[in-house]
Formats: sequence, structure tokens, C-alpha cells
Amino acid sequence: MENNIVSSCPDVMGGTAVFTGTRVPIQTFLDYLEGGHSIDDFLEGFPTVTREQVMAFLQEAKRRMNA
Repeated sequence: MENNIVSSCPDVMGGTAVFTGTRVPIQTFLDYLEGGHSIDDFLEGFPTVTREQVMAFLQEAKRRMNA
């Protein structure tokens, strides 16, 4: 999922997959969801991530699961 939604660079968080333009790991978002938190909870805690990024990530994940 290396694109405008998710990026991974050795210089940013040691290459961890993050929301592009942020230092917020994708895994953090998934952990929030797994813990029963809402997307709004996540966005409140990580204001550098936009709702559009989250929704694009979920749509891309869904597309890949259905491929």
C-alpha cells in the first residue's frame, strides 16, 4: 500500500508504515480499532491524520481483500 495513503521510509519511524505526511503508524490506527475505539477517537488523538486519509486507507484495504 505504498502510495499517497501509506508511506514507509527508513528515515521516518525507522521504516514503519505511516500515514503519508505524518509520523503516525498505521498499526496505531489498527490498534485503536481493535481496542473498540472509533475513527473519531483516533482522529482526536492524532490530529495530523485526516479523515480522508483514514477512509482512503480503509477503502484500499477493502479493495485488496476483495481482489
